[in-house]
Formats: sequence, C-alpha cells, structure tokens
Amino acid sequence: MTVLAIGDIGLVSGMMHIGDEAMFEAARDELAERGLSMTGISAEPTESSARYGMPMVGRLGFAGLSRAEAAARADLLVAAATGRVRLEPDDPAGDVLEVFDDASGLLNAGGGNLASRWPVHVYERTALAAMARARGIPVVVSGQTFGPDLADGDAERVATMVWAAALTGVREPVSGGLARSWGASVIEGVDDASFLGWSGVAGAADASDTVIVSLSGWFDGRPADEVERRIASLADHAARTVGPVVFHAHFGPFDRADAPAGDAALHERIRARMTEPSEVAPTGDPRGAAALARGARLLITGRYHPAVFAAPAGVPIVALSADDYTRIKLSGALAHWGQGGVLDLDDLPPSAVDRVMDQGGVIAARAADRLPRLRDRAREWWDAVADALGP
Repeated sequence: MTVLAIGDIGLVSGMMHIGDEAMFEAARDELAERGLSMTGISAEPTESSARYGMPMVGRLGFAGLSRAEAAARADLLVAAATGRVRLEPDDPAGDVLEVFDDASGLLNAGGGNLASRWPVHVYERTALAAMARARGIPVVVSGQTFGPDLADGDAERVATMVWAAALTGVREPVSGGLARSWGASVIEGVDDASFLGWSGVAGAADASDTVIVSLSGWFDGRPADEVERRIASLADHAARTVGPVVFHAHFGPFDRADAPAGDAALHERIRARMTEPSEVAPTGDPRGAAALARGARLLITGRYHPAVFAAPAGVPIVALSADDYTRIKLSGALAHWGQGGVLDLDDLPPSAVDRVMDQGGVIAARAADRLPRLRDRAREWWDAVADALGP
C-alpha cells in the first residue's frame, strides 16, 4: 500500500520553487524513515518521478477553472470517488482514483497554502480530501498556513477538510487560532522542511562571512522602483559591515544561471542598483538551499523558506514583509527560534542589519536552547502522521 501525497511540486517551464519542493521532500524522507512509501501528485509527474525516485500522478484538473467550474468539478470528483459517476477516459483525475484503490492514507503536504488568493489550491486540496473520505481513507493535513484571506465559501471548504482530518498541523499561531475558531483541533509546530538535510549541529559558530539574500517579487502594489532601491541600500550596508553578498533565488531556473527568471530576475535588478559587489548562487535543489542558508553569517530574505532553513542554525535574519500573509509566515518562522527581525517593505533602514547582528550571540544561543525540544516535537509529529496513514 502507499500514502498518496499532494504538494505544490513539479518543474513547470524548468522553474524550481525551493520551499514547496522542500516540504514535499521532507515528508517523503520522514515517512520513508517510518517504513511508508509515497505516491505523489505533481504538475509535472514524469519529471518529478525521476527526481524523487517514486511514482507520481498528475494534478486533478482545477487549474484555469472559474470558481463555479471548480465547485462543480469538486462535486464530480467526489461522486466519482464513490462510484456514483464514471469519469471520462482522459480525465486527469482518473490516475488519482486508481492510486486510491491501493492507498492507506492521504497526506495534504505543505505548499499551496490555503488562502483565497490561490483558489485552485483551496478547491483541489479540499476536493482531494473529500475523495479520500468517500473511500474511507484517512487524511492528514501537514505544515499549513490557513488564510489570512479566506472568503466565506473557501473558509467553509477548508474547515470541513480540517474537521474530518485525522491530524492537522500548522506552522504558526495565527493559522492555529483560525482553525480553532472553526472548532478544529490542530497541532502547532515548525515548518515541515525545518530539518531537511539537518546535520544535527546547532548554532552558527562555523558560519561563513557570507550574507545570503533571497527575495520575492511580491511587493503588494508598492512601486517596484522604490522597493528595489531600499533593498539595494540594505544589501550594500550588509556588504560593507558583515561580509560578501550572495543572491540566491528560491524561485528560479533549476539548472540555468544564464537566463534569470522569477526571483533571479529581481535579484539582477537589485544587484544593478548596488554600489558594492555581489555574487549569485544558482537556485539548485532544496538540500543545497538549506545548506547555503544555514551556513550564512546573515540572511536577508523576503522568501519564507530561507528563514525556515536558517533559523534553527542560529543565523541572524532580517525578514522583509509585503503584507499580512508574508508577515504572519515570516514572524511565525522566526518566533519558533526566538527571533523577531521582520521589517515592512516601506521601512528598511540599514541600521536594521546592525541591530540584528548585535544580537548574533543571543540568537545563536536561543536556537541551540530550543533545538532539542523543537526537533523532538517534529519527530513526534511525523510518528503520529505515520500511525494515522499507515496500513
């Protein structure tokens, strides 16, 4: 038997999204350690199967649908799961139904966070969970952020999924509070990818002098010119006072450094505005990204998973927030480890780097102190997941 797992994975047009892939990879590793095999759902199943070395099927066909169309499709798929209707032979969900025939559980893995700004994820993941329930298959929801923007209909769908789940794990208190407001029972913990490739060493004593910069192009409507200028000034100050700056795109070309796209294109614009020299590290894979972040002397990030990787190692972090959603995620990731350096994109004083670096010793000590407890809690979570989803 197999655990069917959905994560927001697959190299579409050759683009790697480190964070989404990292959560799925961590889930695979944790379940394999407990004797469970996985079949994944991917936007590019052939590519993902080769990269992960495991069976993959395609997604359920919600991309590009209107909300009315997505709701109708969700009803159709649940009916198909119960055998009340038969899907067309070329329906992309047919392969998923075949996997359910031999599945012991469904893991709704982190990535594709459930908010109304991404309705395709709300419909796809809640429909998949309803299909599993219709087959009598247990569901676990892991590593999630809920909202904060969830319209009434979306909130009802997500709440229904969480009520019926065997286990639900969230990664920050705001999501936990929202789920509890629905009357759901949830477990709060660190992000699923926090210990991906973890060496077991806490603290940043062996860190390089490198400043890693990982940015997101989501500015929430702010003029790009102004935001890019502020970030360039921040990076210049870090280069002068901390060490050499290396840009690392968490959403960028997997194996092409000569054609910047996604975050990598933004990084090139920031670099062009800087007066100090900088370098670029290729996007690569999640384990390489984790090692890079954990080995930094300072991390400046608008992306979430660089902070997830770096914080357990005691790396000082300056996190850049564009809106409530990014603020909730980044604040949650840092708070687990005793940090709080989240800045609004409207206010990026270079002195913020100095304040965080002045606390470097305290930050490393807090991470080392919290590591055993948080690592044990993560192990306990995956033990419980394996128990819930195993045959």
